[in-house]
Amino acid sequence: MKKYIISILIVSLLAINHLFSQDIMGDKIIASVDNHIILKSELETRIMDLLARQAIKANDAEARCQVLQELIIQKMMLAKAEIDSVNVEDKVVESQVDRRVQYLLQSCCGGDATKLEKLYNKTMPDLKKEVYDLVKEQMVGQKMENEIIKDIKITPKEVKKFYNGIPKDSVPQFKAEVQVAHLVRIPEVSKEQKQEARRRLDSLKKIIESGESFEKIASEYSEDIMSAKEGGKLGWMGRGKLVPEYEAAVFKLKPNELSPIVESQFGFHLIKLYERRGNEQNSAHILIRPNFDAVDLQAETKFLDSLRLKVMKDSASFAKFAKEYSHDKPTAYSGGDITNSSGSTKVFIDEIDTFVYSVIDTMKVGQISRPVPYRTDDGKSAVRILFYKKRTEGHTCTFESDYDKVYTFALNNKKQKAIEEWFKKTKDQLFIKVDDEFKDCPILNK
Repeated sequence: MKKYIISILIVSLLAINHLFSQDIMGDKIIASVDNHIILKSELETRIMDLLARQAIKANDAEARCQVLQELIIQKMMLAKAEIDSVNVEDKVVESQVDRRVQYLLQSCCGGDATKLEKLYNKTMPDLKKEVYDLVKEQMVGQKMENEIIKDIKITPKEVKKFYNGIPKDSVPQFKAEVQVAHLVRIPEVSKEQKQEARRRLDSLKKIIESGESFEKIASEYSEDIMSAKEGGKLGWMGRGKLVPEYEAAVFKLKPNELSPIVESQFGFHLIKLYERRGNEQNSAHILIRPNFDAVDLQAETKFLDSLRLKVMKDSASFAKFAKEYSHDKPTAYSGGDITNSSGSTKVFIDEIDTFVYSVIDTMKVGQISRPVPYRTDDGKSAVRILFYKKRTEGHTCTFESDYDKVYTFALNNKKQKAIEEWFKKTKDQLFIKVDDEFKDCPILNK
């Protein structure tokens, strides 16, 4: 198939590497859409990614033009999002940044932040700041894309027609898939660790009360990296957007008043209210977190070992225990199932998390791992057990056995066509320029 469905939300390690190294690559601008530019290294990174996944062949000029068109469409979505006031809240972006940097940290450096900082010659806060702009751009683009394709649906008849239209020599060859579940336990931070975090924040509060700028202290000391760069400012937020403890405190404040120290699942907050209007408030905070790296995993490890033995000896349900005992609430609800970016529990073997793969690679289907250390998306130390539920070997796609995948291919193909129609209608509303190096690509003439 010659179309490469746009996936703006997913940031590959190649893309992050590109971001951190583009200042030394001797780049040049190869296209622009209004104020948004496309660098040659962006195109080369995307080509490298497709080559690595064997999605295209080397020196495929048509594929190169297609990828450039996708990049241009992404920039068009950003430009149109600005015109239409489409945005993504900073807190949502920050959550994605933390998750992706943690994934990079685990994938390349075994969780050692010092190694990662040495690798890129940047501090962790600087790395997160650089990833932030990339992630926000992608999430805004994804939101705009969702607006374009939100009404696209497909019938079983269309799915069958799509499958029958695939040339025999182009029928997909699927790699092996696995289904894995986990049960996560996050130890409580000790009373002493909490007291130390509270003490640190209390000392910062006294400095502010003595006349120092709240924003200056937030910039220097807050452990909420994304808001720290804005002096702790979170901007206007409606009810339900922040954790309950924060909201309960901030709506009691008067403008320019400081809160008492507030504890939430993220740590300890010192809050400053700027303005309030109805159910919205504009505030800033300083976050100090307990030292999650110093927690004791021993008790939770023993607890997981006991659950593991019950499942193995007494045929107790792993899913039942995950729902009841797992601290990872998003997966606990489904019995611990780990999903891919599309929400499917069937994950291609080369797409599964590196550390999950390293564990199940030594296991047989049906086995449960011993407890292994784990780092949560928000940076907490945890421990988990993995249940290797199922494996499907690689095979040629058939309509009957792979209907769910064929359905997804057909639906994505229809969405791609909708995006290309949008491209044709929208391109004349924006200023688009493509470097002469790509004059043979029929991008703007399609």
